[in-house]
Amino acid sequence: MASISISPGRERRRITVTGVVQGVGFRPFTYALARELGLSGSVGNTSAGVVVQVEGDPTDIATFLRRLASQTPPLAIVESITFDTIPARGGTEFIIEDSVAGIGRTMVSPDVATCAECRSDLTGPAGRRHRNPFVTCTNCGPRFTIITGLPYDRPNTTMAAFPMCDSCAAEYADPADRRFHAQPICCPDCGPRLRLVRPGVESSWDEAALAEARRLLLGGAVVAVKGIGGYHLACDATDETAVQTLRKRKGRGDKPFAVMLDSLGAAQTLANVDADSAALLTGPRRPIVLVERRTDPPYPDALRLAEAVAPGGPDLGIFLPYSPLHHLLFGTQGDPPGPRALVMTSGNLAGEPIVIDDDEALVRLSGLADAWLVHDRPIQVPCDDSVVRVLDGAELPIRRSRGYAPGGLPLPIAATRPIVAAGAQLKSTFCVARGREAYLSPHLGDLESDLALRAFDADLSLFLAMLSVQPEVVAHDLHPGYLATKWALEQEAELVGVQHHHAHAAACLAEHGREGPALAVVFDGTGLGTDGTLWGGEVLRCDLRSFERVAHLEPVPLPGGEAAIREPWRMAAVYLERAGRPVTWERWPLVRESLKVNAPLSSGMGRLFDAVAALLGLRERVSYEGQAAIELEQLAGEVEAEPYGCGVSGAVIAGSDLVRAAHDDLAAGRPAAEIAAAFHEGVAAAAALACAEAAEPRTIVLSGGTFQNLRLLASSRTRLEELGFEVLTHRRVPPNDGGISYGQAAVAAARTSRLSV
Repeated sequence: MASISISPGRERRRITVTGVVQGVGFRPFTYALARELGLSGSVGNTSAGVVVQVEGDPTDIATFLRRLASQTPPLAIVESITFDTIPARGGTEFIIEDSVAGIGRTMVSPDVATCAECRSDLTGPAGRRHRNPFVTCTNCGPRFTIITGLPYDRPNTTMAAFPMCDSCAAEYADPADRRFHAQPICCPDCGPRLRLVRPGVESSWDEAALAEARRLLLGGAVVAVKGIGGYHLACDATDETAVQTLRKRKGRGDKPFAVMLDSLGAAQTLANVDADSAALLTGPRRPIVLVERRTDPPYPDALRLAEAVAPGGPDLGIFLPYSPLHHLLFGTQGDPPGPRALVMTSGNLAGEPIVIDDDEALVRLSGLADAWLVHDRPIQVPCDDSVVRVLDGAELPIRRSRGYAPGGLPLPIAATRPIVAAGAQLKSTFCVARGREAYLSPHLGDLESDLALRAFDADLSLFLAMLSVQPEVVAHDLHPGYLATKWALEQEAELVGVQHHHAHAAACLAEHGREGPALAVVFDGTGLGTDGTLWGGEVLRCDLRSFERVAHLEPVPLPGGEAAIREPWRMAAVYLERAGRPVTWERWPLVRESLKVNAPLSSGMGRLFDAVAALLGLRERVSYEGQAAIELEQLAGEVEAEPYGCGVSGAVIAGSDLVRAAHDDLAAGRPAAEIAAAFHEGVAAAAALACAEAAEPRTIVLSGGTFQNLRLLASSRTRLEELGFEVLTHRRVPPNDGGISYGQAAVAAARTSRLSV
């Protein structure tokens, strides 16, 4: 065999790239870059990431490494590049190798919206994928929701059941094609199929199924539509009867529905969509964006949504189509007129996880839907729609799920052993951490049923398998009644209990890459404190390892326990008595008796907001979490008002001062909107005063579900910055309980680190 001549000065490097680098076009990008620079070698997927070998002139290799980090494909996220020098082999070819299984160290990309090129394939009159509801390429489509294992290759996805036709196989194997190793690749000849199911009616398929679904939606029906990460319940958002029907069937109460619109232009006729919101609506993540309704006269062709979409509220939750099927439901050129706005709400019953299985959908959604538009590509991982607000040009996550999960988050202190953080009861998520990486699960819903707990177990098992780790440390909330806590206490691992509000603070610190120390203003509804009472209006001095409570809202009893959360008038009555003002609710003398037997103490800020909302006549009973507080924020709007005075004495914030002022102003005839505004400013001013008295450290984090309130968040931040504090707010994880598990993981990493002292 002839020997291979190796030129003097030639080097060979073995490079490992970790991060979101599988299923995002990283290998063809690497292939093209190596060919351009005249380097030989190979690139392949392993469970550890992407492994590259390049050989050639050292200057060209240095250029390759620099561009490998800085010129990645749109969906790739490079977390680390490591390399070593190995013996040169010679040769001139650069090849793409088959994937190799092994120990997991990487995660797959989140699911992303259909790219412009695939939308062109979908709507263009020519081409194999014209009107194909499953068109996708390396730059778009389902990723996380179809994965069954690593490495991310077709056999490890739910597309394994669909053998590629010759044409798709040729595209899949061509490094110059944008569908090279796009695992969901398919076409009408070899991919999934649509089916429309109606009770007592023979199923229709493909184009006929799509046409029938559009006809039903226009006729006022509720259709269960199988999406990327689960089922939606859809109806025409302009049809008052249809929306009322869906609201009644789902037991939705007054909680607003999200609306999917056919275009950004339609969104702009309905709401004040600024440039930052527009970028989110049209970007690859496509979350639901909460925006302010327009109040000026509508455009001549403006949509008119049914009042039942968001009864009485000034905000709308809107999003744009993110799958080919969504685009086809709205219609393409040549279609008969179709819906322009669809209510698209999670396909589930209240308190249950989103439905992903077809047979289960026919059963669990049987009382909700009139028809089911299904397809035969299985969903492996449920993933609900993400929800965000925009404040000062930056995202404020409300629900982190599709488009974002399972993207990695930083850990300021490395986890020296694998950690699972179990999260909280409401807005459940879990978090898996290793090294300096934390992976937050999609939104799982409220962990209050066996179905939800099974979904928790199934998703966690997949995360652990993808990362090839077994938890050695399990972090959990202190509340013994949470199902997540009960699960944690059953695990064979080192247990780390993390106080609820410390976890909130740690989540905000960690997402900014900080260890502390900091002051943390954590305002929410309920979390078990270390003294056995319910906390929720807290000022903490903390770092990732520990905290001390330096101030808090005055504790008041919750008359009837959880009944006081459902009926805010009870909180108004308690606060009015505390403030020395009369209570006029006829039921109060009877309910007051519950203070003797069932009235746990609470310092929850959410309960104070409930009290003022009830006092102003907004809401005596709520149908969903946070309803009274949301309506109070909406009433305050942008009304200018001086803050109500609120005493801070002996580390106690006197919430009753605010209620007393609101009561007296209401009795004097002051407009309710001004009272709501003065209350908001009073809470912000009291938080600033408490921090000023604490004085140090000079960094402050704002966290907890109450800081989803943009008016309170903006006012608190401004007041604190005027006092010279550096203020950190949430930008990557929700301030509500959806971020708790990430904070727990950060605390557990700090406490169990081998560097801990």
